[in-house]
Amino acid sequence: MYTILGIGELLWDMLPEGPQLGGAPANYSVMAGRMGNHATVLSRIGRDGLGERALEMLRPFPVDCTRLQVDPEQATGRVTVKLEDGQPSYTIHQPVAWDFFELTKSWLNEAAQADAVCFGSLAQRSEQSRQTIHALVKATRPQCQRIFDVNLRAPFYSAEIVRESLELASVMKMNDAEVQLVLDLLGFPTAASLRGGAERLLEHFTGLALVAITRGGTGSLLVGRSEWNEHPGIPIKVADTIGAGDAFTAAMTHYLLRGASLSVLNEAGNRWGSYVASQSGAMPEIGPETLQRITREIEG
Repeated sequence: MYTILGIGELLWDMLPEGPQLGGAPANYSVMAGRMGNHATVLSRIGRDGLGERALEMLRPFPVDCTRLQVDPEQATGRVTVKLEDGQPSYTIHQPVAWDFFELTKSWLNEAAQADAVCFGSLAQRSEQSRQTIHALVKATRPQCQRIFDVNLRAPFYSAEIVRESLELASVMKMNDAEVQLVLDLLGFPTAASLRGGAERLLEHFTGLALVAITRGGTGSLLVGRSEWNEHPGIPIKVADTIGAGDAFTAAMTHYLLRGASLSVLNEAGNRWGSYVASQSGAMPEIGPETLQRITREIEG
Protein backbone atom coordinates (compact mmCIF):
# COMPACT_ATOMS: atom_id res chain seq x y z
CA MET A 1 0.00 0.00 0.00
CA TYR A 2 1.37 3.39 -1.01
CA THR A 3 0.95 6.63 0.93
CA ILE A 4 -0.52 9.45 -1.14
CA LEU A 5 -1.23 13.06 -0.13
CA GLY A 6 -3.61 15.52 -1.75
CA ILE A 7 -2.59 19.03 -0.67
CA GLY A 8 -4.78 22.08 -1.24
CA GLU A 9 -8.35 23.27 -1.34
CA LEU A 10 -11.28 21.45 0.25
CA LEU A 11 -14.51 23.17 -0.72
CA TRP A 12 -18.16 22.91 -1.58
CA ASP A 13 -19.26 23.21 -5.20
CA MET A 14 -22.53 25.13 -4.96
CA LEU A 15 -24.33 23.52 -7.89
CA PRO A 16 -27.82 24.42 -9.15
CA GLU A 17 -29.15 21.15 -7.69
CA GLY A 18 -27.43 21.73 -4.33
CA PRO A 19 -23.97 21.73 -2.70
CA GLN A 20 -21.50 18.93 -3.47
CA LEU A 21 -18.20 18.38 -1.72
CA GLY A 22 -15.13 18.86 -3.89
CA GLY A 23 -11.84 20.59 -4.44
CA ALA A 24 -9.20 18.96 -6.62
CA PRO A 25 -6.98 17.62 -3.78
CA ALA A 26 -10.00 16.15 -1.96
CA ASN A 27 -11.36 14.56 -5.15
CA TYR A 28 -7.89 13.20 -5.90
CA SER A 29 -7.39 11.78 -2.40
CA VAL A 30 -10.78 10.06 -2.33
CA MET A 31 -10.11 8.34 -5.66
CA ALA A 32 -6.59 7.34 -4.62
CA GLY A 33 -8.03 5.80 -1.46
CA ARG A 34 -10.72 3.96 -3.39
CA MET A 35 -8.00 2.31 -5.48
CA GLY A 36 -6.38 0.82 -2.37
CA ASN A 37 -3.80 3.39 -1.31
CA HIS A 38 -3.46 5.10 2.06
CA ALA A 39 -4.67 8.52 0.98
CA THR A 40 -4.67 11.63 3.15
CA VAL A 41 -6.10 15.05 2.37
CA LEU A 42 -4.20 18.03 3.78
CA SER A 43 -6.46 21.05 3.80
CA ARG A 44 -8.21 23.52 6.11
CA ILE A 45 -11.92 23.96 6.84
CA GLY A 46 -13.89 26.46 8.90
CA ARG A 47 -15.50 25.92 12.26
CA ASP A 48 -18.90 26.13 10.64
CA GLY A 49 -21.76 24.06 9.31
CA LEU A 50 -20.13 23.42 5.93
CA GLY A 51 -16.93 22.28 7.66
CA GLU A 52 -18.82 19.83 9.85
CA ARG A 53 -20.77 18.63 6.86
CA ALA A 54 -17.55 18.08 4.90
CA LEU A 55 -16.23 15.80 7.63
CA GLU A 56 -19.52 13.88 7.66
CA MET A 57 -19.39 13.48 3.88
CA LEU A 58 -15.78 12.28 3.86
CA ARG A 59 -16.17 9.84 6.75
CA PRO A 60 -17.53 6.92 4.65
CA PHE A 61 -14.74 7.28 2.06
CA PRO A 62 -11.38 5.48 2.35
CA VAL A 63 -9.48 8.73 2.94
CA ASP A 64 -7.64 9.95 6.05
CA CYS A 65 -9.12 13.27 7.22
CA THR A 66 -7.41 13.38 10.62
CA ARG A 67 -4.88 15.98 9.43
CA LEU A 68 -7.48 18.52 8.32
CA GLN A 69 -6.89 21.87 10.01
CA VAL A 70 -9.83 23.83 11.46
CA ASP A 71 -9.72 27.62 11.17
CA PRO A 72 -11.36 29.45 14.10
CA GLU A 73 -12.23 32.53 12.02
CA GLN A 74 -12.38 31.80 8.28
CA ALA A 75 -15.24 29.99 6.56
CA THR A 76 -15.07 26.67 4.74
CA GLY A 77 -14.36 27.16 1.03
CA ARG A 78 -17.22 27.59 -1.44
CA VAL A 79 -17.37 27.71 -5.23
CA THR A 80 -20.47 28.76 -7.12
CA VAL A 81 -20.70 26.49 -10.17
CA LYS A 82 -22.75 27.08 -13.31
CA LEU A 83 -23.05 24.34 -15.91
CA GLU A 84 -23.49 24.97 -19.63
CA ASP A 85 -23.66 21.86 -21.84
CA GLY A 86 -22.06 19.86 -19.03
CA GLN A 87 -19.05 22.22 -18.77
CA PRO A 88 -18.57 24.04 -15.46
CA SER A 89 -17.74 27.71 -14.87
CA TYR A 90 -16.64 28.79 -11.40
CA THR A 91 -16.88 31.69 -8.97
CA ILE A 92 -14.32 30.91 -6.27
CA HIS A 93 -14.98 32.83 -3.06
CA GLN A 94 -12.23 34.35 -0.90
CA PRO A 95 -10.79 34.56 1.67
CA VAL A 96 -11.61 31.12 3.09
CA ALA A 97 -10.00 28.64 5.46
CA TRP A 98 -7.72 27.02 2.87
CA ASP A 99 -6.03 30.36 2.27
CA PHE A 100 -4.48 30.05 5.74
CA PHE A 101 -2.57 26.75 5.86
CA GLU A 102 -0.25 26.34 8.85
CA LEU A 103 3.01 24.44 8.47
CA THR A 104 2.67 22.01 11.35
CA LYS A 105 4.91 19.19 12.52
CA SER A 106 2.19 16.65 11.73
CA TRP A 107 1.91 17.88 8.14
CA LEU A 108 5.68 17.77 7.71
CA ASN A 109 5.72 14.21 9.06
CA GLU A 110 3.04 13.22 6.53
CA ALA A 111 5.09 14.71 3.70
CA ALA A 112 8.26 12.94 4.83
CA GLN A 113 6.51 9.54 4.63
CA ALA A 114 4.63 10.08 1.37
CA ASP A 115 5.19 8.04 -1.80
CA ALA A 116 3.32 10.66 -3.85
CA VAL A 117 2.01 14.16 -3.27
CA CYS A 118 -0.34 16.08 -5.53
CA PHE A 119 -0.61 19.87 -5.35
CA GLY A 120 -2.14 22.49 -7.62
CA SER A 121 -2.05 26.18 -8.35
CA LEU A 122 -5.36 27.34 -6.88
CA ALA A 123 -4.46 26.84 -3.21
CA GLN A 124 -1.32 28.89 -3.83
CA ARG A 125 -3.34 32.07 -4.40
CA SER A 126 -2.47 33.19 -0.84
CA GLU A 127 1.17 33.64 0.16
CA GLN A 128 0.71 31.77 3.44
CA SER A 129 -0.73 28.63 1.87
CA ARG A 130 1.73 28.84 -1.01
CA GLN A 131 4.73 28.83 1.31
CA THR A 132 3.25 25.95 3.29
CA ILE A 133 2.66 23.85 0.16
CA HIS A 134 6.19 24.48 -1.12
CA ALA A 135 7.68 23.53 2.25
CA LEU A 136 5.69 20.29 2.30
CA VAL A 137 6.76 19.29 -1.21
CA LYS A 138 10.38 20.06 -0.36
CA ALA A 139 10.08 17.86 2.74
CA THR A 140 9.32 14.73 0.68
CA ARG A 141 11.88 12.02 0.00
CA PRO A 142 13.82 12.07 -3.31
CA GLN A 143 11.89 9.06 -4.63
CA CYS A 144 8.49 10.62 -3.90
CA GLN A 145 6.37 11.41 -6.95
CA ARG A 146 5.61 15.15 -6.80
CA ILE A 147 2.62 15.81 -9.05
CA PHE A 148 1.78 19.39 -10.04
CA ASP A 149 -1.85 19.46 -11.22
CA VAL A 150 -1.91 22.85 -12.92
CA ASN A 151 -5.68 23.49 -12.62
CA LEU A 152 -5.56 27.18 -13.63
CA ARG A 153 -8.50 29.24 -12.38
CA ALA A 154 -8.47 32.92 -13.31
CA PRO A 155 -7.40 35.18 -11.70
CA PHE A 156 -5.71 32.89 -9.16
CA TYR A 157 -2.45 32.05 -10.93
CA SER A 158 0.73 33.69 -12.11
CA ALA A 159 3.93 32.93 -13.98
CA GLU A 160 5.76 32.77 -10.66
CA ILE A 161 3.37 30.19 -9.19
CA VAL A 162 3.62 28.00 -12.29
CA ARG A 163 7.40 28.28 -12.57
CA GLU A 164 8.14 27.58 -8.92
CA SER A 165 5.72 24.64 -8.89
CA LEU A 166 7.33 23.10 -11.97
CA GLU A 167 10.74 23.43 -10.35
CA LEU A 168 9.43 21.26 -7.49
CA ALA A 169 7.53 18.71 -9.58
CA SER A 170 8.46 15.34 -11.08
CA VAL A 171 5.11 15.02 -12.89
CA MET A 172 2.97 17.75 -14.43
CA LYS A 173 -0.67 17.37 -15.41
CA MET A 174 -2.81 19.90 -17.30
CA ASN A 175 -5.57 19.98 -19.88
CA ASP A 176 -5.11 20.83 -23.54
CA ALA A 177 -6.53 24.35 -23.11
CA GLU A 178 -3.86 25.10 -20.49
CA VAL A 179 -0.82 24.09 -22.56
CA GLN A 180 -0.38 27.30 -24.54
CA LEU A 181 -1.38 29.40 -21.55
CA VAL A 182 1.39 27.81 -19.49
CA LEU A 183 3.91 28.32 -22.29
CA ASP A 184 2.86 31.98 -22.59
CA LEU A 185 3.16 32.51 -18.84
CA LEU A 186 6.68 31.11 -18.89
CA GLY A 187 7.70 33.16 -21.91
CA PHE A 188 8.24 30.11 -24.12
CA PRO A 189 7.60 30.17 -27.88
CA THR A 190 4.34 28.81 -29.25
CA ALA A 191 4.42 25.03 -29.67
CA ALA A 192 3.36 23.44 -32.94
CA SER A 193 1.65 20.58 -31.09
CA LEU A 194 0.68 19.42 -27.60
CA ARG A 195 3.58 16.99 -27.67
CA GLY A 196 5.94 19.78 -28.67
CA GLY A 197 4.73 21.88 -25.75
CA ALA A 198 5.29 19.00 -23.34
CA GLU A 199 8.78 18.37 -24.69
CA ARG A 200 9.65 22.04 -24.26
CA LEU A 201 8.67 21.87 -20.59
CA LEU A 202 10.67 18.67 -20.08
CA GLU A 203 13.68 20.30 -21.68
CA HIS A 204 13.52 23.37 -19.45
CA PHE A 205 12.57 21.77 -16.11
CA THR A 206 15.12 19.05 -15.53
CA GLY A 207 13.31 17.57 -12.50
CA LEU A 208 10.25 16.75 -14.58
CA ALA A 209 9.97 13.14 -15.76
CA LEU A 210 6.45 13.12 -17.19
CA VAL A 211 3.94 15.61 -18.63
CA ALA A 212 0.30 14.50 -18.81
CA ILE A 213 -2.16 16.40 -21.00
CA THR A 214 -5.87 15.57 -20.85
CA ARG A 215 -8.11 16.37 -23.83
CA GLY A 216 -11.63 15.92 -22.48
CA GLY A 217 -13.61 13.42 -24.52
CA THR A 218 -10.74 12.86 -26.96
CA GLY A 219 -8.40 11.20 -24.48
CA SER A 220 -4.96 12.21 -23.32
CA LEU A 221 -1.28 12.45 -24.12
CA LEU A 222 1.56 11.35 -21.85
CA VAL A 223 5.07 12.53 -22.70
CA GLY A 224 8.14 11.22 -20.88
CA ARG A 225 11.83 11.80 -21.50
CA SER A 226 12.31 8.76 -23.73
CA GLU A 227 8.80 7.83 -24.89
CA TRP A 228 5.26 9.09 -25.30
CA ASN A 229 1.79 7.59 -25.48
CA GLU A 230 -1.55 8.79 -26.82
CA HIS A 231 -5.03 7.57 -25.81
CA PRO A 232 -8.19 8.23 -27.87
CA GLY A 233 -10.53 8.42 -24.86
CA ILE A 234 -13.54 6.38 -23.72
CA PRO A 235 -16.91 7.23 -25.34
CA ILE A 236 -19.50 8.05 -22.68
CA LYS A 237 -22.62 10.10 -22.06
CA VAL A 238 -21.38 13.02 -19.95
CA ALA A 239 -23.31 13.92 -16.80
CA ASP A 240 -20.81 16.59 -15.76
CA THR A 241 -17.02 16.87 -15.86
CA ILE A 242 -16.48 17.98 -12.26
CA GLY A 243 -13.78 15.79 -10.72
CA ALA A 244 -13.02 13.84 -13.90
CA GLY A 245 -9.54 15.31 -14.24
CA ASP A 246 -8.82 14.57 -10.58
CA ALA A 247 -9.86 10.94 -11.08
CA PHE A 248 -7.52 10.79 -14.08
CA THR A 249 -4.63 12.11 -11.97
CA ALA A 250 -5.31 9.74 -9.08
CA ALA A 251 -5.49 6.70 -11.36
CA MET A 252 -2.31 7.75 -13.15
CA THR A 253 -0.55 8.15 -9.79
CA HIS A 254 -1.73 4.73 -8.61
CA TYR A 255 -0.17 2.93 -11.57
CA LEU A 256 2.87 5.20 -11.75
CA LEU A 257 3.83 4.12 -8.24
CA ARG A 258 3.55 0.50 -9.37
CA GLY A 259 5.91 0.97 -12.29
CA ALA A 260 3.30 0.59 -15.04
CA SER A 261 3.92 1.57 -18.66
CA LEU A 262 2.71 4.86 -20.12
CA SER A 263 -0.02 2.99 -22.00
CA VAL A 264 -1.38 1.55 -18.75
CA LEU A 265 -1.18 4.95 -17.04
CA ASN A 266 -3.13 6.43 -19.94
CA GLU A 267 -5.72 3.65 -19.93
CA ALA A 268 -6.20 3.98 -16.17
CA GLY A 269 -6.58 7.73 -16.28
CA ASN A 270 -9.11 7.62 -19.12
CA ARG A 271 -11.14 4.76 -17.64
CA TRP A 272 -11.58 6.44 -14.27
CA GLY A 273 -11.87 9.97 -15.64
CA SER A 274 -14.62 8.92 -18.04
CA TYR A 275 -16.48 7.03 -15.32
CA VAL A 276 -16.58 10.10 -13.06
CA ALA A 277 -17.66 12.28 -16.00
CA SER A 278 -20.54 9.87 -16.65
CA GLN A 279 -21.82 10.42 -13.11
CA SER A 280 -23.05 13.52 -11.27
CA GLY A 281 -20.60 15.19 -8.90
CA ALA A 282 -16.91 14.78 -8.17
CA MET A 283 -17.20 11.84 -5.76
CA PRO A 284 -19.87 9.53 -7.21
CA GLU A 285 -20.72 6.18 -5.74
CA ILE A 286 -18.37 3.41 -6.85
CA GLY A 287 -19.49 -0.06 -5.82
CA PRO A 288 -17.22 -3.12 -5.59
CA GLU A 289 -18.46 -4.46 -8.93
CA THR A 290 -17.66 -1.19 -10.74
CA LEU A 291 -14.23 -1.04 -9.12
CA GLN A 292 -13.43 -4.61 -10.14
CA ARG A 293 -14.78 -4.14 -13.67
CA ILE A 294 -12.76 -1.00 -14.38
CA THR A 295 -9.64 -2.53 -12.83
CA ARG A 296 -10.01 -5.54 -15.19
CA GLU A 297 -10.46 -3.20 -18.17
CA ILE A 298 -7.26 -1.36 -17.23
CA GLU A 299 -5.10 -4.35 -16.40
CA GLY A 300 -6.47 -6.70 -19.03
